[in-house]
Amino acid sequence: MSIGRFIAVVGPSGVGKDSVMAGMVAQAPSLVAVRRVITRSADAGGEDFDAVSDAEFARRVAQEAFVLQWQAHGLRYGIPAGVVDEMARGQDVLANLSRSVLPMAQALFERFEVLSLTATPEVLEARLRARQRENAAQIETRLARADFALPAGISATRIDNSGALPDTVARALAALYPVRA
Repeated sequence: MSIGRFIAVVGPSGVGKDSVMAGMVAQAPSLVAVRRVITRSADAGGEDFDAVSDAEFARRVAQEAFVLQWQAHGLRYGIPAGVVDEMARGQDVLANLSRSVLPMAQALFERFEVLSLTATPEVLEARLRARQRENAAQIETRLARADFALPAGISATRIDNSGALPDTVARALAALYPVRA
């Protein structure tokens, strides 16, 4: 059995990373979506995540419970160390990551790929407003960061998610699992 891949899904806030990941898992049940640990209120909505306090997050860091961790938008994020076991069993794992930790992830995982989701500025703004998780100033800050490039040395498969979710999911799965002749 070969080791599974760590597939980082990146893109600006509002691009639909979690929706695309959920659609991919629904179409390819052998994929495992990583449940992030975040210092965000459990009632914040949106993605499926484990909400913890700053103190609990720090305790988990001290216990080496995360294979990756970072800070963004005033929150702390962690990828549970258990993903290594899933990959050792040959499963591909999908993780919503910050672009800032891609070099670290690339160094950690032998089989590493990046799906970089994009969308038009109008689509991003509409999605951010619709989710009602950020105020107007926070939305503007997130939109201003939407065009940031990937870190040097990181290659990615770019997929536009401005249109219908099923189309994006199909393109993402085709990129990860190309049909071989």
